[in-house]
Amino acid sequence: MNKRILVVEDDVAIGNLIKMTLTTQQYEFDIAEDGTAALRKCLSMKPDVIILDLGLPDMDGVDFIEKVRSWAQTPIIVVSARGEERDKIQALDAGADDYVTKPFSVDELLARIRVALRRSANDPRPDQEQPVFVNGGLEIHYLANTVFVNGKEVHVTPIEYKLLVVLSKHVGKVLTHNFLLKEVWQNALPSDVPSLRVFMATLRKKIEDNPSEPTYIQTHVRVGYRMLRQESGE
Repeated sequence: MNKRILVVEDDVAIGNLIKMTLTTQQYEFDIAEDGTAALRKCLSMKPDVIILDLGLPDMDGVDFIEKVRSWAQTPIIVVSARGEERDKIQALDAGADDYVTKPFSVDELLARIRVALRRSANDPRPDQEQPVFVNGGLEIHYLANTVFVNGKEVHVTPIEYKLLVVLSKHVGKVLTHNFLLKEVWQNALPSDVPSLRVFMATLRKKIEDNPSEPTYIQTHVRVGYRMLRQESGE
């Protein structure tokens, strides 16, 4: 069964480009030109991925993300001309999975779609969560609170373990600094981001073959981090 993609875009030229791109890959798709129509289509077509422009004529794209997240975890890829970091962070904090800035290459967009589809396929339902997370040579044993890399147990601190768990629960999704701080420290402040970077650096030294060229934890400069799924090769 072909994957269904909902494109929420009011710019006709950009919409046509995305339509041509999806057609060449034989994806099923539909297009909505405003947020209200897009919400209706979300309910009727149940898309596997949503491609979203933030500048909608009837509502802000961030509001659309929050509405969808109130009842669905469908991967949302923002494709927007808003390139400021605060716009990216706001959209990601609202629940978007990824962010592509216009102008974009079709190859990049297709790669982001593939990542989103893989993440969706590999995300366990709440009642099907597995006790062991496996990603390439990385294993996290949730019940025992232990971490293994290439079959060898690695000692991590409680904070490092919490970071790994949060990243593993959202493989393929960009997690903002604010999201990670709230998940791991609860009462953390934006000023604690430097501490987060230090913990990430020490964590990489423990799980990465080459910390300067990480394969597990990808940095999104001034935005956050993403755990990459190893078998994807991306």
